[in-house]
Amino acid sequence: MSDSDYLTRAEAVLAAIESALDDTDADIELERSGNVLTIEFENRTKIIVNLQPPMKEIWIAAKAGGFHFRFIDGEWRDTRGGSEFFSALSQYASEQAGEPVRIPAV
Repeated sequence: MSDSDYLTRAEAVLAAIESALDDTDADIELERSGNVLTIEFENRTKIIVNLQPPMKEIWIAAKAGGFHFRFIDGEWRDTRGGSEFFSALSQYASEQAGEPVRIPAV
């Protein structure tokens, strides 16, 4: 994947997260600074979604741990466990929010 293709796909992921969380009823605050999206929950816990252009990955830091996702066969997949990015992020966000949070794939 070229650098520009990575950036286009990765930026679409951040935009999809922002859009989905803006539309949720959960008390979630978002802050974007360059390639880093901070998601803060009512209980003050955070999830950090960070683009890693040199690695062509998207990283998630959550209470559940740190996870690296790479674009494989048309989806962002965890490099260790193989889970799909949006499904995994929805799970981590739901756990930290204490209520269901769904972030649909783009």
